[in-house]
Amino acid sequence: MELLDFLTIGVFTGIILIAGLSFGKQGADMKSFFAAGGAVPWSISGLSLFMSFFSAGTFVVWGSIAYEWGWVAITIQMAMCISGFLIGTFLAARWKRTNALTVAAYLTQRFGKNTQRYYTFLFLVLSLGYTGAFLYPVAKILNVVTGFNIYYSILLLGGLIMVYTAVGGLWAVVVTDVLQFVVLTAAVLIVLPLSLETVGGWGRFVQEAPEKFFHLFNDTYTPGFILAFIGYNTIFIGGNWAYVQRYTAVKDQAAAKKVGFLFGGLYLISPLIWMLPPMIYRVINPGLTGLETEGAYLMMCMNVLPAGMLGLMLGGMIFATASSVNTSLNLAAAVLTNDVYRPLFPAAGNRRLMQVARVATLLFGLGTIGVAFMVPMAGGIVEVVLSIGAITGGALYAPAIWGLFSKKLAGRHILFVTGISLLINVYFKFISPGLFSFSLDRSSEMLVGVFLPLLLLGLVETYVRQRRSSLLPVAEVVQESMLTAEQAALSAASGERQNTYGIQVLGWAFMSMGLLFVSLGMLAGSARFYLFFLGVLIVLLGVGLIRLSKKRREAKNQLVVKK
Repeated sequence: MELLDFLTIGVFTGIILIAGLSFGKQGADMKSFFAAGGAVPWSISGLSLFMSFFSAGTFVVWGSIAYEWGWVAITIQMAMCISGFLIGTFLAARWKRTNALTVAAYLTQRFGKNTQRYYTFLFLVLSLGYTGAFLYPVAKILNVVTGFNIYYSILLLGGLIMVYTAVGGLWAVVVTDVLQFVVLTAAVLIVLPLSLETVGGWGRFVQEAPEKFFHLFNDTYTPGFILAFIGYNTIFIGGNWAYVQRYTAVKDQAAAKKVGFLFGGLYLISPLIWMLPPMIYRVINPGLTGLETEGAYLMMCMNVLPAGMLGLMLGGMIFATASSVNTSLNLAAAVLTNDVYRPLFPAAGNRRLMQVARVATLLFGLGTIGVAFMVPMAGGIVEVVLSIGAITGGALYAPAIWGLFSKKLAGRHILFVTGISLLINVYFKFISPGLFSFSLDRSSEMLVGVFLPLLLLGLVETYVRQRRSSLLPVAEVVQESMLTAEQAALSAASGERQNTYGIQVLGWAFMSMGLLFVSLGMLAGSARFYLFFLGVLIVLLGVGLIRLSKKRREAKNQLVVKK
């Protein structure tokens, strides 16, 4: 990397931090800090959901698989679009209908306080594993490109993410997610044509690729694995406490559905764009082995991008991957504050709760950094992400989703299903290989992890129905609003103000990023046209958002005058 790359990373980091920290005064209450006022535009929430999930390891996890196995990585990721459409059709609106601030609050109203405590404890412990696994790829990117020590990278980046998440809350998370999506998409659209030029065109790439490189499946990632992966992602994205925020933070049920559909649509298109560069790098440099393959994406970028553009790409990758971390930090703080601290200290005022929320964000962030330190000891990020998902995803999230549809199951039933599922999954993953030299392959591990909880839930549901035990007196669980009409109007007005402010922040951030693209284009060689073209588009997008925020503000002022 050259000096210009480091300067670009610095500017990019500054824009992200300013955008995130600018929401410090907006998150003045629990609903603002953890639900962004409850009326986030569905397009912003959908892009944030995409980035929060997509960035968990696209460049490191799936980039490694793309380098090693080829088209299989695209098949795996395209399967996620089916999950998005299923969530948009069946789950998103039901989550919005609960009116709960967190999934823990929903569990309390649906299954009781004792059940909620169990799942809250389990979620917080497992979330440390998830979030640490998400933080590691961020540091890995910085380590590969700059040579900066992996552990110092974890400390530095974890600290930055904690700061703007603790200050700005969910609006800081979603706005920086959208900014990263636009910038990173533009950057990858530059990497792809330059990669094809470097390898000698599409024809040479196809001709020199390894045998079976363009097969849809292989011995490890079989059709059975893809089927299980669709089931897993439907449960994980539809029930993960952090992602449920994206469905509950929008205005209404129709908007919640659109969040799921937008996620699915993006995963129908994006895998082709994202996965081709590491696949092309396999032809250029076929010698990577072991954990080296985790850096394939970055090595392709280093090989083709001009000075300055590499820094922008690296900055985009770092903060895009970090979006999974800031999402989990905000959600963990919400659970600790709203569902752990608040019941213990019911007299705590809003100011005290906000202090606890920010301290909880920082404490959970420190725990995440500790877990990220241990990822290399566990066999690399691919093993960690897929194993944690297979063992815990269905067991932890499927029962809560089932409760959205079932009127029969009680807390003891879903606790039984989660406990048995976790025990069986842990047995096959850790105990059976040592005692009996028997272990499940990746496809079987994923199938058992996803469908065992669903099978047990179905059996328990059948048993309860046969006993004709009706556990709820109402057809569906909906938390009624406890606000007066005046309070509801004030809450809606607050949400509208935050929306307008968020759009304005995005507009200025886009203009800044677009100007950065144009500036880099003045110094670039072969990529000059791409940089100028995309930079101008981003600037125009920023101008449009600023004008939109101004019109919304003027319309609101006119409405106030009329009243």
